[in-house]
Amino acid sequence: MRGSSGASLKAAQERFEPVLRAAGADALTLGEQLLTLVSALDESAALRRSLADPSREGEAKAGLVAGLLSGFDERVTDLVSGLVRSRWASDGDLGEAVERLGLDAVLASAEARGALETVEDELFRLARSLDGQREAKQILSDASTAPERRVALVDALVADKVDTVTQRLAQRATSSLRGRRFVQTLGWFGEVAAERRKRLVASVTSATMLTREQEQRLGALLERSYGKPVQLNVTVDPAIVGGMRIQVGADVVDSTVLSRLADASRRLAG
Repeated sequence: MRGSSGASLKAAQERFEPVLRAAGADALTLGEQLLTLVSALDESAALRRSLADPSREGEAKAGLVAGLLSGFDERVTDLVSGLVRSRWASDGDLGEAVERLGLDAVLASAEARGALETVEDELFRLARSLDGQREAKQILSDASTAPERRVALVDALVADKVDTVTQRLAQRATSSLRGRRFVQTLGWFGEVAAERRKRLVASVTSATMLTREQEQRLGALLERSYGKPVQLNVTVDPAIVGGMRIQVGADVVDSTVLSRLADASRRLAG
């Protein structure tokens, strides 16, 4: 999200953050209401156009929001009213902004309980637990499969095993795909959680399990490189033979044996 849309989202987040801090654990309700609105926007192109139309008066759009969100928490209504008064590059950007603010609220509720780090770790572990489970991943990302069946599968995987917020987010990741795959969405949720904790996420793939000392050294190296705390998410994949692959945002360092062999092969091929 760039330009005016990105600026509008950032301004909305700055206004919403004090509300979330004051709400504490009740921020979960605000988040769920915002995510309900996202679903309504996804289902109605006419509604998206009406709320994001730059030629329409902001007050008129705010009035539409008041009627649409009758029965919602007034803090949600106030937030969305401010959103529709802002400028958006496209009606899809408005939906993305509401989704991000809803996710912020859900994660803020875990943060208020001191459970944000737990949620971040559980999201990562849930994604990794699906490695090798091709059928399950396919069902969870298949828009042609009934949402109720997808949610039931998530519940079977995590019920009574994870924090309530983790379960709600996992349910959301499959019930509202929004053109994404399930594991991809869990990864995004985890990155936003890390961002709330003011940490970067480093995805590390290694041929063998790293020792605690190795993780500490790698974490310290990355923190010095990026100038802020780094959360290591380590996956073991014997198929890479040796070395490791590290990704932080768009930055990738691939020092695996397979990568070096492929590079050597390209050089020999000229």
